[in-house]
Amino acid sequence: MPENYKLTYFNMKGMGEPARLIFAYAGVEYEDNRIERPDWPALKKNFPWGQLPVLQVGDRILSQSNAICRYLGQKFNLNGRDDWESAKIDELADALADFRKEIMTIHGDSAEKDETKKAALTANFIGNTVPRFFGNMESAIAKNGDSPYLVGKNLTWVDLQMAHFLDMFDAMIPNVLDTFPKLRKLKQNVFKIPSIAQWIEKRPKTAF
Repeated sequence: MPENYKLTYFNMKGMGEPARLIFAYAGVEYEDNRIERPDWPALKKNFPWGQLPVLQVGDRILSQSNAICRYLGQKFNLNGRDDWESAKIDELADALADFRKEIMTIHGDSAEKDETKKAALTANFIGNTVPRFFGNMESAIAKNGDSPYLVGKNLTWVDLQMAHFLDMFDAMIPNVLDTFPKLRKLKQNVFKIPSIAQWIEKRPKTAF
């Protein structure tokens, strides 16, 4: 009997989009439950950890973006061919999570408010954090033989996650991927998958 999936997140791409991309790639139906920001304070208490995204599978609830992606990856054969590949996928996903925390110091609701401090943080981020992170991800593909993916020979959930955040970051800092051709190619390869391209075409249009 097919599972009933319900994904709840804000009406934006953000941290919920990787799971949506997994569903699109797998061709699996789910309820895409979107919450508007003004409604969140009243609803927050109803969700584990008071955070989104949340995946409901029948009467079971799962929180945290990476945990959701990992679960769906296991369900839909996107979690690597063996335990080692699965662990490497987790490694890269955790590195991406650390990178997102750095972004939040200069962008979004939790960004540094003092302009002088923010300017210093931004300069360090662009000059040091970005080259280190993107360089390591570029190297992961380069070390993966003739595969165009981050881990193993086949597409995994971390490729979908990475392609999404590359797209978002490229919008924040145009041309940032010019010196990382393998990452740019990864994003292009993911976004031209027919089921992914169809989802991108029909999904609600939001800034982030």
